Amino acid sequence: MPVNLAAIRDYLLPGLMSVQGKYKEWPKVYDKLYTVRKSKMAFERNAQNRYLGLAQIKEEGAQSYFDNNAGERWIWVQEHNEISLGYAITSKAVEDNLYEAFFQPSNLGLQKSFAITKEILGAQPFNTATTYNSAWQGDQVALLSTAHPVDPPIGTFANTPTVQVDLSESSLLNANIVIKSTFVDEAGLLINCQAKLLQIPPQLEPVAARLMKSDLRPGTADNDPNVIPIVAGGIKEYVVNPYLTSNFSWFVHTDVDGLLYLERIPFETSMWVDNITDNLLVKGRERYSFGERDPRAIYGSTPTS
Repeated sequence: MPVNLAAIRDYLLPGLMSVQGKYKEWPKVYDKLYTVRKSKMAFERNAQNRYLGLAQIKEEGAQSYFDNNAGERWIWVQEHNEISLGYAITSKAVEDNLYEAFFQPSNLGLQKSFAITKEILGAQPFNTATTYNSAWQGDQVALLSTAHPVDPPIGTFANTPTVQVDLSESSLLNANIVIKSTFVDEAGLLINCQAKLLQIPPQLEPVAARLMKSDLRPGTADNDPNVIPIVAGGIKEYVVNPYLTSNFSWFVHTDVDGLLYLERIPFETSMWVDNITDNLLVKGRERYSFGERDPRAIYGSTPTS
């Protein structure tokens, strides 16, 4: 049923001081967590490649060692979602509304609805970070795993602790060190990977602020310097994501370009009058996707309390 006179009955009479319902919006979060790019395809595929491994010591007179294992390892698929929303409002509701400045028939918060939907979908990979999704996770394990596969002799690497831990000075420093010292490529060679950003829910902002905004070591009476922004590259800022569903999960983003937001069709609106009913119809639409193409882009912990 379209928005009709009954739905705006008080807007038909003089005497209203104001019409409430619009509030200050959260700033965009997703563009701080993902690399933002355009797409011209129905879906995008990213290939993970294995390059050469370690060189070998050659004995005098012996033949050189050949590594012929280079090539494709994993395919990451990112298929775009089509997002839409619309509404109808009767011609009488448009014509008889005395408070159009507050309740505009052509603008009932459509853009806000799309923006929040995008943030919720952008947070979904983190909210389900420990669940494997075969539709897009190419290395056949969850985004956060202790067993991301690479070639022997290394075999696997982890971007989450074996025992999930709360956000603290020690856990954050350990995340920095793990990223710097254990993240390897598909041949098992150590990569130069730097932690750069901490993503947290609102409930952890006081903890993050104490850990990262102090010049001295947090939680102690010592004059030791706060080394969180320094050690292993250092994490110098955090982002509060109100769309995370866990009060305790936290994620360290690295400088590996492995989390993608791909825009296929940007947000667009259309408005027309239905010739049969004379209802005003307003509709919005866009196509995009959030996805992963390299788990080295993130380290995270998902404690439950």
